[in-house]
Amino acid sequence: MSKKIAVVLTDLFEDVEFTEPAKAFKEAGHELTVIENVKGKSVTGKQGEASVTIDAAIDDVSPSDFDALLIPGGFSPDQLRADDKFVSFAKAFMDDRKPVFAICHGPQLLITAKALDGRSATGYKSIQVDMEYAGVNFQDKEVVVCGNQLVTSRVPDDIPAFTRESLKLLA
Repeated sequence: MSKKIAVVLTDLFEDVEFTEPAKAFKEAGHELTVIENVKGKSVTGKQGEASVTIDAAIDDVSPSDFDALLIPGGFSPDQLRADDKFVSFAKAFMDDRKPVFAICHGPQLLITAKALDGRSATGYKSIQVDMEYAGVNFQDKEVVVCGNQLVTSRVPDDIPAFTRESLKLLA
């Protein structure tokens, strides 16, 4: 069954952490909506390999419109967490127990949403202490699935495991 996946993204995202899972989700028949502050804006990955046109503005969408949330890493999640609209949006998925897929620095948005306390998760090494302070049972593994809801990974090399486990939750 096709699922609607929200993707929160802005400039300086980690290119392959968006492009590879997005390709796999689309190939599995799921629909992605890329969300930022301005619909139609073009955002560019930090490697300069990917450019993405924003499908919807955060003001025009609701978490209830979607079945799952993808938070690619890079510098994008750190920028997005400075905006309360994105923090509230991400928190709603966690509160509603909808699937959330966060890789690399993606969990930064969930830390700011105060949505990780008591969860098992992983992320990029530089945010490990932040995650532990947020109450995470941090696991240094290629993919951590918590409670049939949260899928986290550390780095681009973990993308195959990240995508595999994310697709299982969408099935």
